[in-house]
Amino acid sequence: MSSSPFFYGIADFLQWTFQFFDAVGNKFNYSLIVLGFVGLFYWLNIQRKLTAKAEKEGKLK
Repeated sequence: MSSSPFFYGIADFLQWTFQFFDAVGNKFNYSLIVLGFVGLFYWLNIQRKLTAKAEKEGKLK
């Protein structure tokens, strides 16, 4: 008995699962870029507030 049907079965399954990426395309990449920029601007806003608080309390040299 050869192992070819087993490996062909795995290959067919992987090809079937990777068709998901054709349907998604670059939408996932674009959403990660947008999420990264939103997170960046959120953190910059928090950092601005923390810096202003530190300057007010005299903890910033």
